[in-house]
Amino acid sequence: MKPSNTQLVRDKAYELGFEFVGIAKAEKMDEESRQLETWLNNNYHGTMSYMANNFELRTDPTKLVPGAKSVISLMYNYHTEQELEEDSYKIAQYAYGRDYHKVVRKKLKELMLFIREQIGEVNGRVFVDSAPVLERDWAKRSGLGWIGKNTLLIHPKAGSYYFLAEIICDLTLEFDHPIKDYCGTCTKCIDACPTDAISDNGYILDGSKCISYLTIERKEAIPPEFSGLMEDWIFGCDICQEVCPWNRFSKPHQEPDFQPKPELLTMSKNDWREITEEVFNYLFEGTPVKRTKYEGLRRNIEFNNS
Repeated sequence: MKPSNTQLVRDKAYELGFEFVGIAKAEKMDEESRQLETWLNNNYHGTMSYMANNFELRTDPTKLVPGAKSVISLMYNYHTEQELEEDSYKIAQYAYGRDYHKVVRKKLKELMLFIREQIGEVNGRVFVDSAPVLERDWAKRSGLGWIGKNTLLIHPKAGSYYFLAEIICDLTLEFDHPIKDYCGTCTKCIDACPTDAISDNGYILDGSKCISYLTIERKEAIPPEFSGLMEDWIFGCDICQEVCPWNRFSKPHQEPDFQPKPELLTMSKNDWREITEEVFNYLFEGTPVKRTKYEGLRRNIEFNNS
């Protein structure tokens, strides 16, 4: 019996290294639109003005791909058990290796090419955290997990250390269904966040207080009220993932491109304080850390010492 188009897509995605695949109907997101509007009105996006742009595109996939029928959501593991030195500053796990935009986008393009070769002329676009797509909401709609109190997507068997990616296309596929929220009464992420970025009841993140935002997205000086609260994070932050009980199911990734340079793992605080632009470029060429630039990383290191 010939496999369905849906099975063809799933099988190829798994072959390319995606661990989980879910599919949702491409339609306007009314409830998510209201939530996003409230979040923006509260200025939780801080200086990320781009979050307020292209509102219609963010909440209606048919504006991104005319005639869109399906949103294929995919999860790609980046968890590692390799750790930086104990006496070191901290970098979010996702940034240890090669820039995920390039690694995952290449695989998505390969999947899109496969779809066209096997199924026929399909109009579609691929997305990896690089366009106005509400990726966590689409992953939730397609049954890949629930959005936890820390506002990250949590898969019940694998945790949250995953990149999310999407293909929006005009191919009709079999749709999956959302699963229930399993956060229960747990408040570990809320209690552990040193800057109180997560609301008291969870599910709402004040991005302007998040350490990831402060160390990456914010280009201006970090406000003095965060002095002493950064807990040695100099690029991103994994605190709310580290304390999440569901991440006990996390397994190390199998992606060679995400391996860090060995020298990164042995950097001491003193090495970080004395880092030159030349060393910065060597350590982080082609990685997400380049986004903050040498001056930004120096700012973050100095702020942790203030």
